[in-house]
Amino acid sequence: MSQQAVRPAVAPGPEIRRFRVVVTGHDADGNSVVARDATSPHVMPIMDQPNFAVTDFWKTFSTPADNGPATQADPCGLPIQVAPPAGGSVFRVVQFPPDADWAAKAAAMGGAVAIDETAKSASKGGEVRHAHMHRTRSIDYAIVLSGEIWAVMDVGETKLVAGDMLVQRGTNHAWANRSGEPCIVAFVLIDARPLD
Repeated sequence: MSQQAVRPAVAPGPEIRRFRVVVTGHDADGNSVVARDATSPHVMPIMDQPNFAVTDFWKTFSTPADNGPATQADPCGLPIQVAPPAGGSVFRVVQFPPDADWAAKAAAMGGAVAIDETAKSASKGGEVRHAHMHRTRSIDYAIVLSGEIWAVMDVGETKLVAGDMLVQRGTNHAWANRSGEPCIVAFVLIDARPLD
């Protein structure tokens, strides 16, 4: 996913899981209430692939966050940006299709898909290990909800399965789904100080 917010050319396909989001808040008397209970409308395909999508649930624009009544309105919108707002956070899921679903398209566009364990990091002037290598100025908490996925670093990689957690500390990385099934990962991205 790129750092730029680009409006997709295709709609998310029917295979993209839709998620119900329940948001709490306060009424005029200060009592806790369910402020919203609906399926998130903030679903955006990635790489113009209808089966590769991100769904945003909530965003904050400061830390500490403001939980006052004026902030109960839906803060998300399209197009979706990868990084959280400066000083804020974002809560989302990404549905990753098998790499084979998008590999041919990436190769046709001149991108690399294959992972070479001995390749050097693009950030250090070497070859790109994966077409989706990127980094954000954030600390990211990732929870694999279903399927399996590989977290690819400049050096090394590790396989994660449903129930596994990963803490991404502003590192250059990519996600590789080498299975034949989709993988759904929940993410909380929190703005962080930039690395030198």
